[in-house]
Amino acid sequence: MSKTLREAYGESLLKYGRDNERVFVLDADVSNSTRSIVFGKECPERFINVGIAEANMVGVAAGLASVGFIPFVNTFAVFLSSIGLLGARTFSSYSKLNIKFMGGYGGLSDSFDGPTHQSLEDVAIMRTLPNFQVFVASDEYQVDWLVKNAIEVEGPMYIRLSREATRTIYTPGTLFETGKGKILREGKDATIIANGAMVQFALDAAEILAQKGISAGVVDMFCVKPIDKELILDCASKTGAIVTVEEHSIIGGLGGAVAEVLAASNVKAIQEFVGVNDRHAECGPYSALLKKYGLDAEAIAAATERAISRK
Repeated sequence: MSKTLREAYGESLLKYGRDNERVFVLDADVSNSTRSIVFGKECPERFINVGIAEANMVGVAAGLASVGFIPFVNTFAVFLSSIGLLGARTFSSYSKLNIKFMGGYGGLSDSFDGPTHQSLEDVAIMRTLPNFQVFVASDEYQVDWLVKNAIEVEGPMYIRLSREATRTIYTPGTLFETGKGKILREGKDATIIANGAMVQFALDAAEILAQKGISAGVVDMFCVKPIDKELILDCASKTGAIVTVEEHSIIGGLGGAVAEVLAASNVKAIQEFVGVNDRHAECGPYSALLKKYGLDAEAIAAATERAISRK
């Protein structure tokens, strides 16, 4: 396993923000959790802890962005996409202010803080906002690019991070591109499209299927908006079966985005959805939650077999 995504984020934020006087970092009293504290300790003059006041945090960020700074706002994904939503919609979506929304502890990764802290709808909410780009980080090297890209590219972004460590998928210096998925494994029978922590389990599922003589491709769709329509349609036309895998509700997130692309095309393909099925999540050990809600490698492999059987 690599370092946790939040640790990678804290290091990258300091790496790219330390010498860039335009970068400001704000947190809602959880900087030790989000790891924005790494930047705060080194650059206290450009770090603001607003307290448990997520809506106010976005307002302060809007003021900074309006005079040319690049504010990164940090808190748990569930609160950033709910309490912080009005500011995100008014100041960044409508007014196009250059605020970077960093949603920590995404999905089921906030295992023990209570069901209210599990974030299973944030991607769906944030991708509906005009002018926003939406990303879900898969490993530490992708996090590094996401932070660098957020500083370099003008415009509002939502980036979802996990509390958990993920297996290293990429290598240092891997090139990423907004709106372009990454093919991690070729396949001819089905394509598994995943993002975030689910990418590692999608790769494991492909190995399970290979042992049964089933060829499954794997795509990391780390950029949910704008989504890589060309890649989705190419995979669908080649394999005829798409399985979307997300640590998120099956309503409105990655699966919904892929379904929208397929529905608007002339490509005929089956789609299976792997995600949390229209419910709030319980608390417990992360691995146990993934198994309970059908997000582990075995569940992904089973969904892929279902998709293939429906062709």
